[in-house]
Amino acid sequence: MEPPANLKYTESHEWVRTEADGKLAVGITDHAQEALGDLVFIELPQVGRTVQAGEAIGVVESVKAASDIYAPVAGDVVEVNSGVTETPEQVNADAYANWLYKLKPANPGDTGKLLDAAAYAKVVGDA
Repeated sequence: MEPPANLKYTESHEWVRTEADGKLAVGITDHAQEALGDLVFIELPQVGRTVQAGEAIGVVESVKAASDIYAPVAGDVVEVNSGVTETPEQVNADAYANWLYKLKPANPGDTGKLLDAAAYAKVVGDA
């Protein structure tokens, strides 16, 4: 699956969507969920937690492996998607429709440092 052009990406395989209110919805990419296989457990950060860019703040586990989830930018966790913790297979079904948590960025301009879809496709070898 081609990475959607309206999102930003990290080299650690998170996607980022800027919401109308300025918050950032964060999930894992289709490439990441495909590499992991069937997801069986997702641990999300606590609401209210202040995070730094690149900090490991959660975990996704599959039948094959576990992988950290990283913060794409610095900010505060303002919401988590409890639906994906209850049924992690939703992320396998559509990684881009199922965000994991939302951040209020410390500096909204930091999203400009993230990868666009074309650059991410090169990272994963889809370009």
